[in-house]
Amino acid sequence: MPTYSYIAKTLKGEEKTGTLEAEDKYQLARTLKQQGLILIKAETEEEGPKRRKLAIAIPFFGGVSLTEKMFFTRNLQVMVAAGLPLPKALETLSSQVKSKKLKEALLDIRERIIKGHNFSESLTKWPGIFSELFQNMIKVGEEAGTLEESLRVLSQQIEREHSLKSQIKGAMIYPAVIICAMIGIGILMLIMVVPQLAETFEELSIELPITTKIVIGFATFLVEKWYLLILILAFLIFLLWQAMKIEKGKKITDKLLLKIPIISSIIKKTNLAYTARTLSSLISAGVPIVKSLEITSGTLGNIYYKAAITEAAERVRKGEKLSEILKPYRDIYSPTFIQMVAVGEETGETSTILAKLADFFEEEVGRTTKNLASVIEPVLMIIIGAAIGFFAVSMIQPMYSMLGAI
Repeated sequence: MPTYSYIAKTLKGEEKTGTLEAEDKYQLARTLKQQGLILIKAETEEEGPKRRKLAIAIPFFGGVSLTEKMFFTRNLQVMVAAGLPLPKALETLSSQVKSKKLKEALLDIRERIIKGHNFSESLTKWPGIFSELFQNMIKVGEEAGTLEESLRVLSQQIEREHSLKSQIKGAMIYPAVIICAMIGIGILMLIMVVPQLAETFEELSIELPITTKIVIGFATFLVEKWYLLILILAFLIFLLWQAMKIEKGKKITDKLLLKIPIISSIIKKTNLAYTARTLSSLISAGVPIVKSLEITSGTLGNIYYKAAITEAAERVRKGEKLSEILKPYRDIYSPTFIQMVAVGEETGETSTILAKLADFFEEEVGRTTKNLASVIEPVLMIIIGAAIGFFAVSMIQPMYSMLGAI
């Protein structure tokens, strides 16, 4: 009979490890159950290295929407609360999801759990779908025997993140539509109207102002060599995308975004909300503060917020207070945020304070995005007016010159 190395838990949630001979894993699980233990993971000495090798060899890619993750987490929490075994719950949910990638991941995780792996370990094989935050929250829930509570907190976390992103996207729709319409109309005018006027000016041998020559030149280029314009735009987008991938380019972009009026306010409040919400969820779940800070830094999009929290993790490990560490970063972490963190550290209610801070900043983002349209509208009108004025003056000025000559 093979000898299995196993990890099991008592009914109180305490983890036990050991080795035991058994015909297979099912007999091992029955033997442990008689001892009051629940089998979590088991593998033979030969099986372990093979699995680790296989896990490293296979690459995984994400691409699952936040909405699908939200519904999956919420439904899984309900099923776990109802007492449905994890493999059965995952099988049921895999038949309901629309994403092929998520379906594949759930079925793979189900198979791993059946074979003896625990849930959190199985999630690590799909990092593109399940973030480090998700993995650690599940791990804490398994170790403490509070998986249902961890799933509930995760569900709330994802719902808040989804709501925040939806608010920001909704606020951007109006200006995006206006700008796209303005560009579309401008291109139509350059393709259809300007060439006809250019022919008229050429026939009349009128001396054209420099602005008119620029408009006609661009229109001619657009009509005759439109494919070059597409290639140039594609190349510029590619360069920008590559620049965003390197640290120097990311720093420049993120710094600019933090300086732009209105946009900077949304970015700062959004990152503050993410910091507070993620830290609150992890600390309340029992994740150590240093590990919580490391995970939180990975969830932040802006490189300056990421750097601040990464440094905080290192210094908290040495015994410093988070509120003291954040004081030099008052330009990105507001005094209110730092003061409330200090209160949480003094009272021992850091998780609760951070949750309230997250609620506050999420509401602030909501108010800012609601007012965004009314703030952007006059700016857009000025830009549109300036564009129309430039075009009108450029094309009408030669006509006035012609009439003056008559």
